Amino acid sequence: MALRKYKPTTAGTRWRIGNAYAEITTNIPEKTLLEKQKNTAGRNSQGRRSMRYMGGGNKTMYRIIDFKRDKKNIPATVKSIEYDPNRTAFIALLNYADGEKRYIIAPNGLQVGAIVLSGDNIAPELGNALQLKYMPLGTMIHNVEMQPGQGGKLVRSAGNTAQLANKEEKYGILKMPSGELRKVLINCYATVGVVSNSDHNLESAGKAGRNRWKGVRPRTRAVAMNPVDHPMGGGEGRASGGHPRSRTGKYAKGQVTRTRGKGSDKMIIQRRNGKKISNK
Repeated sequence: MALRKYKPTTAGTRWRIGNAYAEITTNIPEKTLLEKQKNTAGRNSQGRRSMRYMGGGNKTMYRIIDFKRDKKNIPATVKSIEYDPNRTAFIALLNYADGEKRYIIAPNGLQVGAIVLSGDNIAPELGNALQLKYMPLGTMIHNVEMQPGQGGKLVRSAGNTAQLANKEEKYGILKMPSGELRKVLINCYATVGVVSNSDHNLESAGKAGRNRWKGVRPRTRAVAMNPVDHPMGGGEGRASGGHPRSRTGKYAKGQVTRTRGKGSDKMIIQRRNGKKISNK
C-alpha cells in the first residue's frame, strides 16, 4: 500500500500521514451486505456510562463479512476492493458463480478480476480458503478458525499474518504475529495470504478532530486528576503518580493478566515472551 504525506496548508494537515487508498477501487458499498449499527457511546443496557471517553463520531454502516468461507468449490470473482470503517484491513467483494455476493477480508495483492475458491483439495493460492492439513509448511495465512466451522477468529487486522510452522497428528502448529507458537486443529479453515493495508500502523491522524470523527473523546491523564478520582492523582506540582495502575488500583505493568489454568493453555506451546508452557 502507499501512504500520503500532506502539505501543511492547515494546522491539521501539518502532521497528517494518511492512506493513499491506492488499492481501493470503489467508494460505493454493496447495499445488500450492509446493516445498521447503533452507537452506544460507552453506555450499558441501563443507559449508564460504563466506558469513559467514548461518544459522538460519524455514523457508519456495518459490512457483513464472510469469515466462515463456507461456499465450497464454487468459484468467485473479485469485483472490488473497498474500505471498511469498522476494521483496519480492506475488504473484497466477491461475486460467486451462482449469483451470490459476499465480502471477505482482502489479502495483500488481491486484484480485481481474480478467481478465489474455498474447499478441500484446492490450490493454496492467494485468497483461497482451505483446511490447514492441505497447506504446505511455511504458508502465510490469516482469518484462522479456532474450532472447525466456527469462522475465522485469529489474524484479521491490517498487515497481520500467521505461518504454518509444523503439523502433528491432529494439530497444526502456527507461529502467530505476536511470536506465540500455538496449536490449532488441523481441520480448521484459514485463508492464504497476508492481510491488506500493511502500513496502517504508520498513519498519523494529524489532529484531535480526526479521532472525534471516530467516536473517541479527549482522554484525561491520570496524574492530572485528584486523588478522589484516580490512584495516580494528586501531589504537589508535577509530582509523579507512582506505579502505573488502573482507576480501580490494578497494576498496569508486571502483573499476570491471563487466567491461570485456562483451558486453552494446552494449545499454547510457547508464549510471545519466549517462555515455554509445560502442558501437564
